Amino acid sequence: MSSFTHITNDIPKSLISAELAQGRKSLGGNGVVPGIVLVAMITALAFSARNVSGFALFSPMITAVVAGMIYSNVLGTPAHAKAGIAFSQRRLLRFAIVLLGFQLTLGQVVSIGAGGVGIVAATLGATFVFTITLGRLIGVDAKLARLIAAGTSICGASAIVATNIVTDARDEDVTYAVASITLFGTIAMLGFPLMAPMLGLDQHAFGLWAGASIHEVAQVIGAGFQNGTQSGEIATVAKLTRVAMLAPMVIALGLMARRKSSGQSAARPPMPWFVAAFVAVVALNSLITVPAEVKSAMALATTIMLTMGLAAMGLQADISRLRSRGLRPLALAFSAFLFIGCFSLMLVKFA
Repeated sequence: MSSFTHITNDIPKSLISAELAQGRKSLGGNGVVPGIVLVAMITALAFSARNVSGFALFSPMITAVVAGMIYSNVLGTPAHAKAGIAFSQRRLLRFAIVLLGFQLTLGQVVSIGAGGVGIVAATLGATFVFTITLGRLIGVDAKLARLIAAGTSICGASAIVATNIVTDARDEDVTYAVASITLFGTIAMLGFPLMAPMLGLDQHAFGLWAGASIHEVAQVIGAGFQNGTQSGEIATVAKLTRVAMLAPMVIALGLMARRKSSGQSAARPPMPWFVAAFVAVVALNSLITVPAEVKSAMALATTIMLTMGLAAMGLQADISRLRSRGLRPLALAFSAFLFIGCFSLMLVKFA
């Protein structure tokens, strides 16, 4: 013990003080904690807002990104919080996408039949190609067009976030894409159930149409069950089938990015780690029976982390830069919304 005391006494007090100060700095001033706390506060606000009349229609993810934008553009984002905000935007979002795999099994995909899977896949592919092509024709930035295409054709905000990991668009573009997808997804959620009788859709057909065309998972569930229990169940499975197609879509975009940057040492890998993990989780969830309470906890954790990630994006969004994008991206999102609704309806009715 005396030798240990001598050793510690030989360490300069200034060095100990410096190390302690550095530790406090990494956790506090310029570390991740202040930013995570700020993001967590906005996330808590977004979840609490669901109890307020008029806000129940919106998922916490959407409320969080809007609240983050308001905070950053009115009060300003503190410099000491930026590291934690970046941590929430990148690492938490990637992990949340992995956890999405616990909401899907291969058995669920099979339950809607080969025809249903074909309709979902054809709608996704056609919508993505249409949106990218139209974006090029009307002069929308290619990266922003990809985000809008992914959000419309696959699964809303989650797909936008996953796609951006290989697309590497600006934070303002991500925010713009999320906002536009939310707008038209909400319109679909409210309007599609009212159109079902006029279009002569039974519960099975409407559920398949809603699941193949409406943007966010929560919006699909809201629209599907509004038309009946069977409709809601089919809509949910069809939508989760679209979510499963997120992995091959991101891999394809990664390959495109690598091809464009061929010959450069910074070329991106075609398979981001979170996509491989997502596929592994889906496989695991298909092979073993996960207790219902565990699945429920996973779903809540996924929503919380996605909400924190989008709150972080909102905190880094500059409204003046959003305005600089003009109305063309909004017109693109609207056109994609019309296309996916009409194309999927045609397949459901006549395929």
